[in-house]
Amino acid sequence: MPQGAGLSRREVQQLEDAARAAGAQGLLPVHLDRDGSRGPVSRYLPPDRLAALRERFAAAEGDLLLLVAGDPRRSSLALGRLRLDLARSRGLLGDRLAFVWVMEFPLLEHSQESGRMVAVHHPFTAPLDEDLPLLEQSPLRVRAKAYDLVLNGVELGGGSIRIHQQEMQARLFQILGISPEQALDRFGFLLEAFRYGAPPHGGIALGLDRAVMMLAGQETIREVIAFPKTQSAADLMTGAPSAVDPAALDEVHIQLKLPPP
Repeated sequence: MPQGAGLSRREVQQLEDAARAAGAQGLLPVHLDRDGSRGPVSRYLPPDRLAALRERFAAAEGDLLLLVAGDPRRSSLALGRLRLDLARSRGLLGDRLAFVWVMEFPLLEHSQESGRMVAVHHPFTAPLDEDLPLLEQSPLRVRAKAYDLVLNGVELGGGSIRIHQQEMQARLFQILGISPEQALDRFGFLLEAFRYGAPPHGGIALGLDRAVMMLAGQETIREVIAFPKTQSAADLMTGAPSAVDPAALDEVHIQLKLPPP
């Protein structure tokens, strides 16, 4: 945080609370001043380590470094949330519209819940060509042909280049723990299409509501979308969800069963 070394203990505590709320186990502040640094971790930073930190962050006297230790994914999420909160609450962005393309996402990650590899984006995202040799040996190091467009920390759109070769799709299914039989049952239509020479293809989905929200200076798309929903998914303008005409239900062979009183 540029020129943040003067933050009070109470203000730093608020930052730590925000980091914990975002999943971090804690927050290590390093206040950079004329005599070196101060903060709970400063006594463990010898001059060479402190100099390395200054160089790594291009930090100057008067700046504040905020460090998180722990699982890389959880730490990144916490620091990302903290960075956005700082930028918004302290006006670090001003009136700028700061666009950035985020590329080279990881293709795969390890799921703690299932204990196996899962796709970060979806199982049809193509890996980078130069990372193909790593696919079986070091799958977590493989990067994806995926991309996001971000404005001031808000994702405006995202997409990917798809796998278009049957052999490559089968390799990825195997890494994801999807057997050939399961793949044929669930995605047989796709694998069959690849036999006929599907071309390379991809795309991007843009959230126009989010773009309008940013331009209007709002913090939620509910302020700008045409038919805003409440947190219970009710539409106050149209009254949805509402009762459906029984004849319309009969036409699509749907029967409503009400819960017992």
